[in-house]
Amino acid sequence: MNIYDIAKEAGVSIATVSRIINNKGNVSPKTQDKVLKVMQDMGYTPNAFARALGLNSIKMVGVLCSDVADKHYAKAVSIIEKELRSNGYDAILCCTGKDLKDKKKAINVLLSKRVDAMILVGSVFQEKDDNSHIKEAAETIPVMIINGTYDYENTYSVSCDEEESVYTCVKKLVEDNHKEILYIYDVESLSGINKKNGYLRGLTESNIPINEQLIVKCDRTLDSVKDAVDRVIENDIQFSAIIAAEDVLAVGAMKSLTKKRIRVPRQVVVVGFNNSVLAECSTPALTSIDNKIEILCESAVKTLLDVFDGKKTKKHQIIKGNIVYRESFVPNKM
Repeated sequence: MNIYDIAKEAGVSIATVSRIINNKGNVSPKTQDKVLKVMQDMGYTPNAFARALGLNSIKMVGVLCSDVADKHYAKAVSIIEKELRSNGYDAILCCTGKDLKDKKKAINVLLSKRVDAMILVGSVFQEKDDNSHIKEAAETIPVMIINGTYDYENTYSVSCDEEESVYTCVKKLVEDNHKEILYIYDVESLSGINKKNGYLRGLTESNIPINEQLIVKCDRTLDSVKDAVDRVIENDIQFSAIIAAEDVLAVGAMKSLTKKRIRVPRQVVVVGFNNSVLAECSTPALTSIDNKIEILCESAVKTLLDVFDGKKTKKHQIIKGNIVYRESFVPNKM
């Protein structure tokens, strides 16, 4: 039994049922009485139903993050919490790690706390095979994912077009006469796959053969990426540019180049991803693809607020990234 069954039986929209369950108003007393009667007749009694019977919303949104120690995720959580607070909502944060069992446990904890909605930060929350646990959660409350997408009712998403962003970067490098581009990445998440696809598409459309030796996977640590780049150099694999899927990987790569007395950007140019504080603090300052994390998080919160208010809103929003040029790569033709 879920809100879709209730909506069908009562002859109203899912949005109307959601507004009643979440005590959001904008529903006539006659319609509300009709829907509540259907709920009672059909035995619909989750925690959210208790709110519809007279308790107010707790004005709380659950936020799931795999690792708040990650600077990018920490920034996202901070922006989300600030946006929620400025609109009268509090946040409950659950750090889940990457294990599916722990993600499901965190979702159940938030549901038991009767949160009004959930925001999932990062494509790590979009499983490759089975997202049925998300579908079940969305039968009770709205679910928003940042940099992912679900095709279920009552789910919403905002994403940076990461594939197009990396593709554009490759094209810029090729225009600047860089044909041997080393690509460094760390995960095979949806985000990781999209970025890698952008790299491959950029080379293919530039008629540059794919060299698997120039595609390097490593852990997201400075030591791991330094060791990986060291091996590429020691194996005499030629490259004049590096694109890293994360800023921390790019910084690690530059440390390896410095140790090998390879000058950035004179001999090798380097581009990171996320436009984090690391990009500005590194030496030389790092050119980085800005995935617009502030806009993504603000849009995620705004979308949920519109859903709460019964306003029409887009289920999926795509935001374009852009390259922020600094010392590690400035094209000859801007």
